[in-house]
Amino acid sequence: MVFASDRPLVELVDRSLDNAVVYGDAEMETVLHEGPVRVLPNGWVELPSGRLISPSAVHHIDTQPSE
Repeated sequence: MVFASDRPLVELVDRSLDNAVVYGDAEMETVLHEGPVRVLPNGWVELPSGRLISPSAVHHIDTQPSE
C-alpha cells in the first residue's frame, strides 16, 4: 500500500473531525452521533465522552461545514 501525501501517516489514519454526523445505515435514517469525533487507526469512532462506536456499526461519516 502506498500513501502519497505531505501529511504524516498518523494524520491519515487517526483523524479528528470537529463537526460530523455518524450514520449507521446507507439511507441516512440512523444517526449514531452528531458533533466532534475521532476516528482511530483501528476504525473505531471515539466520542467526546470517551465512548466508542464499533466500525461494524458505522456505515459512513459525513463532515459538516463549520457554522
